[in-house]
Formats: sequence, structure tokens, C-alpha cells
Amino acid sequence: MMDSVHRPRRLRRTAALRDAVAETRLSRKALIQPLFTVETAAMAGPIDAMPGIGHETLDQTLKTIERDLERGLASYLLFGLPEKKDETGDNAVDPHGITQRTISAVKKRFGDAVVFAVDVCLCPHLTHGHCGFVTARGEIENDRSAARIAKIARSYAEAGADIVAPSDMMDGRIGMIRDELDEAGLTNTAILAYSAKYASSYYGPFREAAHSAPAFGDRRSYQMDPRNAREALAEVQLDLEEGADLVMVKPALAYLDVIAAVRAMTEAPVVAYNVSGEYAAVKALAEKGLANEVDLALENLHAMRRAGADLIITYHARELVRVGVVGP
Repeated sequence: MMDSVHRPRRLRRTAALRDAVAETRLSRKALIQPLFTVETAAMAGPIDAMPGIGHETLDQTLKTIERDLERGLASYLLFGLPEKKDETGDNAVDPHGITQRTISAVKKRFGDAVVFAVDVCLCPHLTHGHCGFVTARGEIENDRSAARIAKIARSYAEAGADIVAPSDMMDGRIGMIRDELDEAGLTNTAILAYSAKYASSYYGPFREAAHSAPAFGDRRSYQMDPRNAREALAEVQLDLEEGADLVMVKPALAYLDVIAAVRAMTEAPVVAYNVSGEYAAVKALAEKGLANEVDLALENLHAMRRAGADLIITYHARELVRVGVVGP
């Protein structure tokens, strides 16, 4: 009896034994690295709120991807940041915009060696920083915004994006995007839906990085209430019915239960977004000597995988691949 009680502990005795019986494994192929590509050299440089992450020009982005590929990191989520914003967001569909030029250059240089997903939203392009058009009363115009989001997604797909990833949370936009892509003959472009995107306090560092903090109000009228889980499943189901190929839960750590529930309801790939605040928290603990950065990052990412995420968007990806702590 005593022998059987101690059997699990025997399998923890050495690192090789622990690795041999590990239930959850992390591959670099499951990691997606966000990129912030900016229009001018004057906009480039480190992002103070996210140590280790920076704004890069197009040329710098190409060099970064080249180095990543040598180490085996090949999947990205692009945030293209224009120099100027306006009230119309017309520059979002400009074929010569920074996002379109980056997509084209990356696919021309690296082709199918990279998986290139692109965030689709109006917030980087509108002066007020909201994810859609706003009425004089300060209310989001859902249908008008969703229609423009679909046009932006088409523009990115025409530039060569493998995946378009609408993050705006407008109702019906997945169906509009699918129709827009199909009408243009872009049937091979996949849609990653930000399906369960919560109105979270974990986004602060990202809003500095993407220059996208709302100038007034907040996003609670269109992003999900953190108190709700069943609603997330309804959002996921709607997005799948409208044509989404992958679905996302964002943020990840406070919503592991939602990731698990989404995993249980669909066979579609489930993506977790390990967001900027989660990343910055790890960095802050490590800088104060209160945690080992790599160990803590791995613990978090393994939790997301254990909950059911197939893919993880994470700012840790490049560093974890560089130090060789994730598998092929």
C-alpha cells in the first residue's frame, strides 16, 4: 500500500523523468509573436510598458523575422501603426498603408515559411481610439463599423495576409468579412475571430504600444463583461456559424475556464491571447527578483495549453524560443 502511494513522486525524481511523463507540452509551432510595425523611423523604439518589445520600421521587422526563422519561430500577429489618424479611418484601406506594405513585403521575402496573421480594427486609425465609428451621442455605430472592418480585412487579404483577425467585437462582422473575402475570390484567407474578447484591465500596456487608448469613455459597450462565461460560448458559436476558422479567448490567465469551455464545445482551433498586462506582470516580478522570468512565463503558457488552447499569442514567444525552452 505504501509503495503505491509513493509511485507518483518517484516519477518526479529527475528532470528527465518529469519530461518523460509530462502531460502538457509546448511547441514553438504553437506560439504566435505579435509585431508592432510603424510607418516612420521616428516612431520606432522600445515600448516602455512592455520591456523587450518595441516598435519597428518595416525594414527592422523583416530583419527580426529573418532572425526568428533561423531559430524556428514562424508565426506572427501584425499590428500596423500609421503615422496619422483621422475621423474616417480611410487610411485603413489604403493599399499603400503601413499594414498593407508590411504584409506584402513579408510574404514576398518569406512566402509560406511564415504564418502571417493581421489584426483588423479601426482603433489605430481613428482619432478617438475606439474600435468603431461613434455617433454624436458617443454610441458605437455597429453596422457601419462592421462594414468598414470587412473592407479592411479584404485589403489585408489582398496584400497577402494568411489570416485576418478582427478584434473590434462588432456584431455580425465575421459574416460580413467572409462574404467580402469570398466575393473577392479570397476564399483561402482564414479568419481568426476575437470571439470572447473581454473588457479587461490587462490591456493597459498594449494601449500604450498600439497608441489606441480611447479618448473618451471605454469599450464596455462592445467588449465582453468579465463576469460572463456563457455569453462567451454564444459569441463563439455565432462566429463559427458566420465563417470563422479559428476562435480566440482574450485575455487568457483570468479566463482559463472560458478557454476550457470553448475547447469542449468546438473542434475548431482555439487561440489564447496572453495579453500585454500578463506579460508585463511577469517582467515586473522578474525585475524585482521575485520570480524567474522564463519559469513563470512557461507556467502561464502551460496553463493555457492545459486549459485547451491550441495556439497562444504571446509576447514571450521570441525569448522562449531564443533560450531553447520550448520544443520544435
